[in-house]
Amino acid sequence: MMEVWFYHLTRQPLEKTLPILLERSLEKDWTAVVQMSTQERVATLDELLWNYGEESFLPHGTAAEEDAELQPVYLTTGPENPNGAAVRFFIEGARVVPVLEAGDADYERIMVMFDGNNDEELQAARQQWKELKAKGLELSYWQQNENGGWKKQA
Repeated sequence: MMEVWFYHLTRQPLEKTLPILLERSLEKDWTAVVQMSTQERVATLDELLWNYGEESFLPHGTAAEEDAELQPVYLTTGPENPNGAAVRFFIEGARVVPVLEAGDADYERIMVMFDGNNDEELQAARQQWKELKAKGLELSYWQQNENGGWKKQA
């Protein structure tokens, strides 16, 4: 059964946490999709994933490149899943339900990441929790601790 995990960012920004979670996904041999709200954010994350660490990068692609189906990580603003991802990340308030309703939602895990210091993202996450709970999905809530690690709260 698909798991839905909510990640409440309180200590470190998305730019620090997302690459780590993507690396962990790839270590499990999962391909990933990261869905966000704007093309500007796609461009920003595209650059970040090539340069986020001194000795590492995350191979990835966007709709602007060919061979999306071969990308270990695919960045998008839409519901597509060209690489047959096992895990899908939703950031910036990107909505989960439309993706589930699109019928291409055979994911092992969905991760909704939201900035607890951003009221819009916090409210969007709460609304999505209610919507997904009403659909009978298995939900988990993780919050960052003082060290930037994660603690399961629900």
